Amino acid sequence: MKRVVLALVSFWLGLLVIGTANSQNSLDRPIRMAYLQNDIHHLPLWVALDKGFFDEQGLKVEIEGIFRSGPEVMNAFSAGAIDMAYVGEAPTVTAVANGTVKVAILAQVNTEGSAVVVGKNSQITDLPGLKRRQIAVPGYSTVQDFLLRKTVGDFGSDRNGTRVTVIKPPEMIGALRTNQIDGFIAWEPYPAHAVKMGVGKVLVSSGDIWKDHPCCVLVVDKRFAEAHGARVKKMIQAHQKSIDFIHEKQDEAVQIAIKYTGLDEETIRNAVRNVTYVSKLNVEGLKEYVKFLNGLGYIKLNNLESFMGKIVYQ
Repeated sequence: MKRVVLALVSFWLGLLVIGTANSQNSLDRPIRMAYLQNDIHHLPLWVALDKGFFDEQGLKVEIEGIFRSGPEVMNAFSAGAIDMAYVGEAPTVTAVANGTVKVAILAQVNTEGSAVVVGKNSQITDLPGLKRRQIAVPGYSTVQDFLLRKTVGDFGSDRNGTRVTVIKPPEMIGALRTNQIDGFIAWEPYPAHAVKMGVGKVLVSSGDIWKDHPCCVLVVDKRFAEAHGARVKKMIQAHQKSIDFIHEKQDEAVQIAIKYTGLDEETIRNAVRNVTYVSKLNVEGLKEYVKFLNGLGYIKLNNLESFMGKIVYQ
């Protein structure tokens, strides 16, 4: 009997040691971060990495993934592969509303920062000219999708006839050059890059369609946030410091963007001019966007305020 008791005690002590060790490892392990490929909106992350703002907060951050689209980031959250991400508000709202992920928005990253681009020699001179043309968007339910609908109306209406195709932004310039599309709407620096390459011209900036519209956000996995509240607060502080740095030292921020994108200085400077970097969440803009998605049937919500409480980090 004593042997049995001793064996059980040893077993449970072993589990306790293992559990404590795993818990400690969880606290010590780096924050697994993701962002979108060459997305100039995510400059605050690159600044924090380059200037050591995470280190100043005692945070270990590893880039776990660089993705081509927001839905890919949401899939990584769903698989438990990342803890935080700089990503579009649109895929975040859609994934949370549809129950595929449990994440919350920590802060705004930017407002505005997209543009409608047509061919360099295109005869399209205004927004109504986009109707009945082949236009590319990064994805349905994206902010760019919303902006285009605000411009030309419902794609499905008989009076509209606009043909919309989904193309990842890195592939949009090639599609425009080869006349597969008449234009595209994308986030920076792709519009600025199309102009620099002599392929396209900016028809209108997104801020002219919807002033101060929300765009990218800093998002956290809710399970990670519940277990690491102190680290989440420090992350927000590092993010704010990056935003301040961009405003105060734009020339240095441009050089950091060049380093992370590999693009030329002219393209980066033109791209940055079209982006407003802010950390305070545009709550009213978020609500408007949620209503848009709900109205189109991309998501199904009965209580907007309840959803806002779920998606915004408290």
